[in-house]
Amino acid sequence: MSERIFIGVAWPYANGPLHLGHVAGAYLPPDIFARYHRMKGDEVLMVSGSDEHGTPITLKAEQEGKTPAEVASRYHQEFLESWQKLGISFDLFTHTETPNHAAVSQDIFLTLLRQGYIYKDKVLQPFCPRCQRFLPDRYVEGTCPFCRYAGARGDQCDQCGRPMNPVELIEARCRTCGTPPQFQYSEHFFLKLTAFSDRLLDWVKQQTHWRPNVWNFTVRYLEEGLKDRAITRDIEWGIPLPVPGYEGKRLYVWFEAVIGYLSASKEWAKSTGDPERWRAFWQGDARTYYFIGKDNIPFHTIIWPAMLMGYGNLNLPYDVPANEFLTIEGKKLSTSRNWAVWLPDYLARYDPDPLRYLLSANMPETSDMDFSWREFVRRNNDELVATYGNLAHRVLTFTYRHFNGCVPAPGELDSASQAMIAKAHSALSTMDNLLYGCHFKDAIKTAMLLAQGANRYLDDKSPWKTIGQDRPATAMALYTAIAVLSCLKTVLYPFLPFSAQKLHEFLGFKGSVGEGGWDLAVPVPGQVLLPPKPLFTKLDEKVVEAESARLGLATV
Repeated sequence: MSERIFIGVAWPYANGPLHLGHVAGAYLPPDIFARYHRMKGDEVLMVSGSDEHGTPITLKAEQEGKTPAEVASRYHQEFLESWQKLGISFDLFTHTETPNHAAVSQDIFLTLLRQGYIYKDKVLQPFCPRCQRFLPDRYVEGTCPFCRYAGARGDQCDQCGRPMNPVELIEARCRTCGTPPQFQYSEHFFLKLTAFSDRLLDWVKQQTHWRPNVWNFTVRYLEEGLKDRAITRDIEWGIPLPVPGYEGKRLYVWFEAVIGYLSASKEWAKSTGDPERWRAFWQGDARTYYFIGKDNIPFHTIIWPAMLMGYGNLNLPYDVPANEFLTIEGKKLSTSRNWAVWLPDYLARYDPDPLRYLLSANMPETSDMDFSWREFVRRNNDELVATYGNLAHRVLTFTYRHFNGCVPAPGELDSASQAMIAKAHSALSTMDNLLYGCHFKDAIKTAMLLAQGANRYLDDKSPWKTIGQDRPATAMALYTAIAVLSCLKTVLYPFLPFSAQKLHEFLGFKGSVGEGGWDLAVPVPGQVLLPPKPLFTKLDEKVVEAESARLGLATV
């Protein structure tokens, strides 16, 4: 029986290029998940978009002497190009500067206001006497009062992940000029998070299928007690408040950005010609997943669910499979220090599937994982080229040469061949269960173990030796290996869509791999193969030296 799956993906700030930390943390996992569910015949909606509001964009715009809209538009287009090249299959990737998003955000604001979950109060706001302006969240930096991290921002501490207000920072300073701000009262609207404390805790404790890091963080945060949070700010860039008399204020980006999941769904529905189609994913029998990095956990397991509870009649998150962080060459990724591997740079020099493979095999599901260029080259050459790619190439080239470019008739399979095909069926079933539970690293490991087993089978059968003396035995071995390859192109399609499609076509299949479903479709004897070519390209070891130099590393 098919399911309905909603996939919300973290919205990247449109203030700079994407890096591999973004991909490993929040963008590759949902694409794997979406491709898998589509193959299963499930109805999938995967949405995200560029977060074009907020101080990250205004800061970038001030640095470049441009308007926030110009900066956001440039990076939004770059994101779209990167998704296309990397194969991230969004049903819609939009942005927050659309009239639709503004309307949906303002509707939620007004509904929560009417329900009594939003109220007005005066709050101390940082005012820089030198810059002569109120300072939005990210214009203030200081020391976190909880973990003592010296580089905490006025909206959140990246070290411990806690949301924060600027007034809570120790030794706060203006990010622009370094002047300690003065705190002056300004009237703002607050979300009454305290009204949802008990209801949220009861709900979260039932989500035993969540990853332990997500569940533990959320329960601990709730048990320590929630605080009401301001959802407006003094800034000119953003969504205006739909309340007369507050023309100089805008909705806080953390409040309106999560609403993007709903607004994007409504925008997608309109694009299909059925404006009400979004309801099936938000009010019907659907499972909703939110793929994010661990720094966004409280916004998706506490704040967004509270907003949904307050608004009413909208599905709460089913799962929030947040990933940990990706480090680069053993060091914490830092965009400010340019310690990152930028996605557009990678895609300009290398194919997408090797990156998708490495990040899947090393996915930071339960702990931080490291990316190194040496590991990238090793896994590409030893695993993609020498194990999976070599299996495909030697089977298909030998078959194409000796069996007139067609799948051979196997005759009666011996026990070893039956066992090999049984292993393919087992891998299909195992990966089905793993992907269903968002265990991507174990799933791709299962696929590569199958490829290794097929290589051993082929070495044992040695069809290149039997072709002259026992043609039926050769045909049986090659047919069995082709059956395993057909399984591999299916189970690896969510991870490696480009090479899986190539193998699909080499095996003589038409259309898309995804259209074939999550099943072992063995090519029939006589099926015409395409002339095979290598699935992957072996990388020179000099890649490690060249890419390390770009990072400023010395290689040995």
